[in-house]
Amino acid sequence: MSDKLNINQWAEEDRPREKMASLGAEALSSAELLAILIGSGSTKESAVDLMKRILNECNNSLNTLGKKSIHDLCQYNGVGPAKAITILAACELGKRRQMESPEERPDLGTATLIYNHMHPVMQDLDVEEFWALMLNQNHRLIRKVRISHGGITATAVDIRIIMREALLCNATQLAVCHNHPSGKLTPSKQDQDLTRSIMQACHTMDIRFMDHVIVTDGHYYSYHEEGKC
Repeated sequence: MSDKLNINQWAEEDRPREKMASLGAEALSSAELLAILIGSGSTKESAVDLMKRILNECNNSLNTLGKKSIHDLCQYNGVGPAKAITILAACELGKRRQMESPEERPDLGTATLIYNHMHPVMQDLDVEEFWALMLNQNHRLIRKVRISHGGITATAVDIRIIMREALLCNATQLAVCHNHPSGKLTPSKQDQDLTRSIMQACHTMDIRFMDHVIVTDGHYYSYHEEGKC
C-alpha cells in the first residue's frame, strides 16, 4: 500500500490550495505555489517538501530553477516529465509577465469618454442593452458588465445585480450606460426612475454614482452633464 499523500489528503492547515483560497497567493512560499502545480510528491516526501528541496538546490532562486532542463528536473525522485514541464512552464509564464507592461485601464472620467468607449459596443444593436461600468477612484475602468439585454424600447434592470458587481470589484465609483435603438436621446420616465434608484443604492453603499449615459449612433445624453446626478 502506497504512503504517497496527495494535497487533498494533508492536514487542513498544510494544504496550499486551501491556504491560497483563504489567505491569498502572497501568503504562500514559492515551494507551496509550485506544489499546487505538481499536485503530489513521492512516497518519501510531500509536494511542498519536494519543491523545497529542489529550490534549496537552486539557492532558492526561481530564476535558477527556470534555467534547468526537463532532464535535470526528472532526476529528482517524484518528478516525471509532466511535472518537470509544468514547473518550467510556470517559470516561463513568470518571465513573460515580468517583461510585459501593465495593462492600461481606460479613463472613463467624463461622459464623452464613456460614450467613446461604449459606442462601438452598442452602435449596431437593434435592442436595448444596459451596462454597468465599475471604476476606481481615478475614474479608471475596473470592469464593465452587461446587466441586461432587452427589447426595442426597454430592458429590465435588477439594481441588486449592479451593486453586487460593484462590490465584488471593489469599485469606488459607478457609471451606467444604455442605448436607444430608436435614436431618440430624451430619457424615458423609466430611465429617470431607474437612475434615481441606482443613485440611492450607490449612496447607501458609499459608492459614487458618476453618470448615466444614453447612447445613440453618433450622439449621447449624460445625466451628469445635464445636472441630474
